Amino acid sequence: MTHTGYDVVIVGLGPTGLTLANLLGRRGTSVLVLEREPEFYGMARAVYTDDEGLRIFQTAGAADELAADMNADSVVQWVRGDGRILAQFHRTDRPLGWPIVNFLYQPYLENSLERALERYPHVTVRRGREVLGFEQDAGGVTIEHARCHGTGYGKNPPDTDARTTEGVRAQFLIGCDGGRSVVRTQLGIDMSGTSFPERWLVVDLKACDGEDPFRHLPYFDFVCDPDLPIVSCPQPGGHHRFEFMLTDGQSKEEMESPETVRRHISRFVDPDRVEVERKLVYTFNAVVADRWRDGRVLIAGDAAHMTPQFIGQGMNSGVRDADNLSWKLTAILEHGADHRILDSYETERRPHAKAMIDLSVLNKHLVSLGNPLLAAVRNLGLATAVRVPGVGGWIRAAKMKPAPRFRRGAYLGLPRRGWRGIEGRLAPQPMVRTHDGRTIRLDEALGLGFSLLGYAVDPRGGLSAEELAALRAVGTRFVTVFPRGGRPQGHPGQRNGDDDVADIEDHTGAMTRWFAKGGARRGSVTLLRPDRFVFGTVERRRAGELVAALRTQLFAADDRPAGSSHRTGAQSERGNDWKSAHLPDAVGALFGSEETR
Repeated sequence: MTHTGYDVVIVGLGPTGLTLANLLGRRGTSVLVLEREPEFYGMARAVYTDDEGLRIFQTAGAADELAADMNADSVVQWVRGDGRILAQFHRTDRPLGWPIVNFLYQPYLENSLERALERYPHVTVRRGREVLGFEQDAGGVTIEHARCHGTGYGKNPPDTDARTTEGVRAQFLIGCDGGRSVVRTQLGIDMSGTSFPERWLVVDLKACDGEDPFRHLPYFDFVCDPDLPIVSCPQPGGHHRFEFMLTDGQSKEEMESPETVRRHISRFVDPDRVEVERKLVYTFNAVVADRWRDGRVLIAGDAAHMTPQFIGQGMNSGVRDADNLSWKLTAILEHGADHRILDSYETERRPHAKAMIDLSVLNKHLVSLGNPLLAAVRNLGLATAVRVPGVGGWIRAAKMKPAPRFRRGAYLGLPRRGWRGIEGRLAPQPMVRTHDGRTIRLDEALGLGFSLLGYAVDPRGGLSAEELAALRAVGTRFVTVFPRGGRPQGHPGQRNGDDDVADIEDHTGAMTRWFAKGGARRGSVTLLRPDRFVFGTVERRRAGELVAALRTQLFAADDRPAGSSHRTGAQSERGNDWKSAHLPDAVGALFGSEETR
């Protein structure tokens, strides 16, 4: 039996699959999520997200709920074995509208994201379904799946009942099914990189009822002890994680024994005041899939790249994948964009994911030095570096973290102009002031699609009627950004703008500084992609060049009539009816009664 009617089938209900399902669901895409484990795992794996991740969760409509369950603005530090500080990283600014350092308890995050999917009648989640295989053709992908009693999350082979096999038809299949990805395996895609032999014991603790055993461990510590390298991670809700590096002579059974675990955690906490929720010896990989796309089938998250845990970016790399994929799939499904835009998914995401892997490996080498002489050199080097003008600030601001910036010539957008150009870079998200005096995050004024920003001008002024129609056809929102104190003052009955243009005031000066740094002068227009990366910026009189480049890159020179839609029949009716009735929009009043444009 084959069921039809889905735009996208997602395999895997981890953070990447959950994020992608929420992003697509909020944009009105019909989604089926297949997860082979019948029950939620319920244990922490990822422990951290950054401001980029929370901004993506904001786009998914879930950030406020998620952030409420996080430990924000913590200090991250490298310390000696005796606790003396070697170096610290601590930032409390909000360039993207959210805290930069956020420690989380993964079950809270996954439960919240799964509950959020209940808002979307066009998103279906089916647990306990194992993908048996798939075939694609020019019109879509057919996926076979059957009831599965689970694998114990990798502990056992899949227990699948072939008598319950069903088929489903979709436009696209996305494998978010982890490091042992069935989707990647069937595509015959190899992974390249390094598998590290070092073993670590992870111990997840929960405070006993009425106890507060972690008060003296407020910060995230890399304990650079050559005798026993350790990671100490605070988590919300009375949770805490320790990771201890094993020596070659220690066995898995020895290290996971209650006696060993008790001895190790006793160095930091009273074992009688905590419960051990999990103890597990693991190794880690630093690998990237050789290909991320095969026609209508793509992979994301750990299926595409595996990041060591030493900078907390494994989950976040998958969340970024989901953000990149979601708007491009929407452009194809909703607006008829050419499938070739999906080639840019890998060219945009691979270098950044690989850079995160490389930084994580570097930090792993830094933390896990076992040679006392080399460890002493490391300690001296770190202690000296943080005192050097410029270098110390670079470390404290974690400037070594790969910036959200695409490589030249490898992204959808205009070419970057000089080293300061903002094309292909992630735009900031400051608080801005609306015409009625409310303060909101910038993205709340931008909507879920493209946005054309005019710097102190109406961004539509340099466009023809046909060019405006072309932008509206791909869901573009028009926004005027006035500098602080620069909003025009009119007369009774006179309006600044209309229902088609939002006007906001950059009362903090953050956008004004960003425009200036990127060479965008007053009177220029900037086109942002739905993922908030800059497509291009030009003088307003040249705005038509932005539209021409966008149409060429999205539609591969397909000169379709402005306003045409790729969706037909039930797909369009199902998604668009839900969006018009339910899509939340904190800044809807800026655009009159119409919620989506």
